[in-house]
Amino acid sequence: MNNETATSILKGHRWRNVSLITLGVILLVWTILAIYWSRTPKVFWVNEYVDNNRHVVGYATTDTLVRVADTLLEKPGGYLSNDRFPPSVFLDNMPNWEFGVLQQVRDLSRVLRNDYSRSQSQSREDPDLAEAEPNFFFDNNSWILPRTESRYREGIRGIERYRGRLIGLEQPDAEFFARADNLREWLAQVEKRLGSLTRRLGDSVATDRINENLAGDRAAEAAQPQPDRLRVKTPWYEVDDIFFEARGTAWALVHFFRAAELDFAQVLADKNAEASVRQIIRELEASLTPLRSPIILNGGGYGLFANHSLVMANYLARANAAVINLRELLDQG
Repeated sequence: MNNETATSILKGHRWRNVSLITLGVILLVWTILAIYWSRTPKVFWVNEYVDNNRHVVGYATTDTLVRVADTLLEKPGGYLSNDRFPPSVFLDNMPNWEFGVLQQVRDLSRVLRNDYSRSQSQSREDPDLAEAEPNFFFDNNSWILPRTESRYREGIRGIERYRGRLIGLEQPDAEFFARADNLREWLAQVEKRLGSLTRRLGDSVATDRINENLAGDRAAEAAQPQPDRLRVKTPWYEVDDIFFEARGTAWALVHFFRAAELDFAQVLADKNAEASVRQIIRELEASLTPLRSPIILNGGGYGLFANHSLVMANYLARANAAVINLRELLDQG
């Protein structure tokens, strides 16, 4: 072997080693970023005071909505659901968490526009809320022209303008009506979301269920033929998706119920319903207990391994039961 051949071989080995080291460093950086970006934000303290301890009805709810939506975009890694590049493209837990938060932001922004800010059904809707609310319903996966983040930031700015008018910083003044019927409208949305998530989480072990879609009404009909049993088993690769969507939902609801506890304090006191709200918050906080397992386990209901979906379903079902009880209390005269 001549010197030129030996030199060529050495250069080839050197470039191969450099390439492997570079690839290893890139993978290490991606792994660290993926772990860091997958950490869910901590629960923050809800504020009810504006300035000089001045209390304004509706400020807690509006300010909390802004902060939750802002956290969705500004947390470590930013908004990941529409990312198309590594390492974000390989992550699925955080995008599902984001979707759970987004669903609650959408529900509350719609109730804020249609109910909280209006004295009756024929009242004129608030212009800032009318402009802001549709932005939160923009496609959550759009990454270009326009990007999802830009539309959601427009929605946040609209809520911020309403908040400024609510506390008297801008004109004309905005309104927020903390009434029992308005609170029931939001609770109805929460009840449906929690009920659906509880069923989907429970389907991690169920294989099928009896079809009760038309139960309770002899004259009920459906557009399509209804089988006696419905296949509901959650595919193994979707179990963690539903779990983290539920975690995102619970994270957002903890803040929104804390805000409602402040803004609707007189309504809740009049109905003697403060304990129901505290119970809801307690169950939601328990569902956010730090996860000690590196993966979402899907063991059988009475098996050797945990089933994290069933544990989450238990907390959300208890919270949902408390929501139903609270709605019944608010319905009473």
